[in-house]
Amino acid sequence: MENLHRTTFDNQLIELDSVDSTNNYAMGQIHEGMAFDGLVCLAHHQTAGKGQRGKTWISEPGQNLNMSLVIVPQTLDLSLQFLFSASVSLGIIDLVRKFYPNNWSIKWPNDIYWNDRKAAGILIESVIQGNEWLYAVAGIGINLNQDSFDPEIQNAVSIYQITGGKYEAIPFAKELVPFVQMRIARLRVNPEEILMDFNQNLYKKDFTVDLKMGRDLFETRIMGVDSKGSLLTTNGSFNWGEVEWIVKK
Repeated sequence: MENLHRTTFDNQLIELDSVDSTNNYAMGQIHEGMAFDGLVCLAHHQTAGKGQRGKTWISEPGQNLNMSLVIVPQTLDLSLQFLFSASVSLGIIDLVRKFYPNNWSIKWPNDIYWNDRKAAGILIESVIQGNEWLYAVAGIGINLNQDSFDPEIQNAVSIYQITGGKYEAIPFAKELVPFVQMRIARLRVNPEEILMDFNQNLYKKDFTVDLKMGRDLFETRIMGVDSKGSLLTTNGSFNWGEVEWIVKK
């Protein structure tokens, strides 16, 4: 797959020692008119990294990858927002399989898992004007070298713990960005392929899991995800935020 983004990584990188959130910083660049397609904002330490559902992404300073990639969606329709997120997830999967080929998956909606442990997370934030999708900021956090985690963080794992190798954030990001960009390029021409690949990599697909809706706990079988990002189960379909996974200890 050809990468149609012409800027070189060294010319698109903003390296920060510390910042509250790389997504906040990237959004600031957009609002100041200084952002462009392919801009990478990378921080060696985030003081208030963002996770899904308002959670904080906790990362040990200098040990992991904390970055935000700015994409100009151009002709992408707003209805493809979930598949855009799926494309970013698949780009990460494409890269980490180079370092360790087996047991990777995407836990709905977009956490990167190795076996039953979380190695990376994604947060997509967008700038939308009317029906026009002007910018998307893909916040990516990957546990690179950290070998111990806060007890409050369940089932975390780093690439170092998986492979035994140490990784530097900037070279890792330099390898990652083209994989993500190529998946987004595929999204532009074949959204069905992205959805198919996402479902082929879906965590616990065809397995029975425990989910929670409000105060109710129930078992259900994971069947897949549709193009809007709804989780399809034997108990019906669920939108993001309606249910949460229950991790068995």
